[in-house]
Formats: sequence, C-alpha cells, structure tokens
Amino acid sequence: MNILVTWWAWYIWSHTVKLLLEQWLVPIVFDSLENWFKEFVLSEKFYQGDLRNLDDLERVFSSEHIDAVIHFAAYASVPDSVVNPDKYYHNNLIWGLNLLNTMNKYWVKKIIFSSSASVYWEPISEIIKENHPKQPINPYGHSKLVFEEILKWYNVAYQISSISFRYFCAAWASKDWIVWELHNPETHVIPVAILAALGKKEKFMIFWDDYPTPDWTWIRDFIHVEDLAQAHILGLSHLDENICKQFNLWIGKWFSVKEVTEAVKKISWKDFKVEIWPRRLWDPSILIADSHAAQSFLNWKPKYIDLEDMVQTSFNFLSKHYAD
Repeated sequence: MNILVTWWAWYIWSHTVKLLLEQWLVPIVFDSLENWFKEFVLSEKFYQGDLRNLDDLERVFSSEHIDAVIHFAAYASVPDSVVNPDKYYHNNLIWGLNLLNTMNKYWVKKIIFSSSASVYWEPISEIIKENHPKQPINPYGHSKLVFEEILKWYNVAYQISSISFRYFCAAWASKDWIVWELHNPETHVIPVAILAALGKKEKFMIFWDDYPTPDWTWIRDFIHVEDLAQAHILGLSHLDENICKQFNLWIGKWFSVKEVTEAVKKISWKDFKVEIWPRRLWDPSILIADSHAAQSFLNWKPKYIDLEDMVQTSFNFLSKHYAD
C-alpha cells in the first residue's frame, strides 16, 4: 500500500513513517517543514508542500498512486489555540477540507485521522468511553471534534472510510533513538520535566495543586508514541469496509503530574526546582479513557505501560542530545 502521511516532520508522524517502512508499506510524505526537522523525513518519497495550497496537493495526488491517507497535519497547542483561534480553525479545518476534497477528486477513499482527547472535557464518569459527551472548551479540541463530524458526512456523501483516534498525552522516544520527542518550543510535560533535571530549564511548573485527586495535581493516562503509531497502521487494514469510527487510545494506567515529576527525579538523580503556578482554565482534573473498543476492533494492545520505563527512553535521548 502507498500511504500518504501529512504532518510537519516530527514526533508521532515520524514514528509512524518509521513503522510503515519496517512493515514494508510505502509512506509518501507530505510536509511543509514548518518545524524544520527534515532529518525526521525517513521516506524516500517526500513532497514539500502545504495543505493550504491546492497546487501542492494536486502535485502529490497526480504524481502518486495513493491507497490511503494518515492525516496528522494540525496545530496542536491548547494554550496557543486559545490565543490564536483563527490559526487553528484555518489549519485544522479549512486546510483539512482541502485534503478531503482532493482525496475525493482522485478517488482515495480511506483516511486515518489523528484526533484528540481534547474533544472531551471534565468527565461525568470515572472512565471515558467513546460515547462520552463531547464538550471541548478550547479551539484546538473544538477543531478536532468538528473535523470528526465532517468525516461522518463525507462518509455518507462520498463513501470515504475513516477511523479517528482520540488520545492526549503522547510521550517518549523510540528505543533505537532513530526518532524522538523534540519540540520547538517544548510544551509536553515529561520532556519539560527532564529539561529541568538537565539544567536546561530553571524550574518545572505545576499548574496548581487543588484538583480533586489523591495528590491534588491533575491526572492523565499517558501513552507511548510507538504504541500510537502501531494503532494508526493497524487501522489501515480496517478501511476496506465503508466505515466511520472513533476510538480512544490509552494504556489503561494513569499518573498524576506529581508522579511524573517524581519519576523524572528518580531516573535523573536530580532534585530540580518545582513551582506551583496558577491553574489554567483548559486543564481538566482527570482524563482517563477506556480503550477496549480499539483493542477489540484493531487487535491492538499497548506494549509500554510502566511510567519509569517510558520516562527512561526520553531521558536517555535528551541526556545524549544535550551532551552532544
């Protein structure tokens, strides 16, 4: 299969391309290189382009036989989306529609969509299932939910099959260090804590400690990026039927931000400075989801479920990266 993968060249995107190559699938990379990490473009088939530019999309679709699309391309910072909603609605919706319309024009009827747990908010049940009410309170989460709805109607009208994956705290690096977690700027909780341990940040900030949780800090169900990549690829084999489905991807174990902080301190042997800062309006107290539907439908099971083991992979890479 020839798989078009859309994104800027980094992280979940690059781990998925790596896994596609390992499984003898052909990734066709479509990337604006807005984030400059060209070394993460592992595929020989690379098209530098932008979803806002229809000519760029025409170039890749007319040049390649594309069997399916894995669509990662989105701005993905919740705080930034609150300040710059226009940026998120244009990229995540309008430019995403450019992709869907070009797919339909060239009779490409299969898409895996990288959605987000931000479509949910404060849970009304302890564990979130896919039918949990959706109440995003930031433009990023809202843009993801609206695109899921668009996929439903494109399935009805144009028979485009889709699977949308909802996840939140993707983390860690591949164990072979070929691809890793490195953002500019870094906003993910685990690498930010590691950077504090390495002395690259003055302190680590916990945004308030008055949540209704055992240690008063927010709780998340983290997931290893390689498990995420595997789920996206497994989803491809289920798109032959005319379907439109949404699945949670979580490991089924959850950790508070304080537990993450302590794990980084233990692995790094550094007691870095931690400060409590005011609570952010877009941080729910608990996000824990049920992934049994994905496990059953896809025959997917996460391999990495130990917090310290997962933190270790990022610490190993970042230690070497900043030492070099």
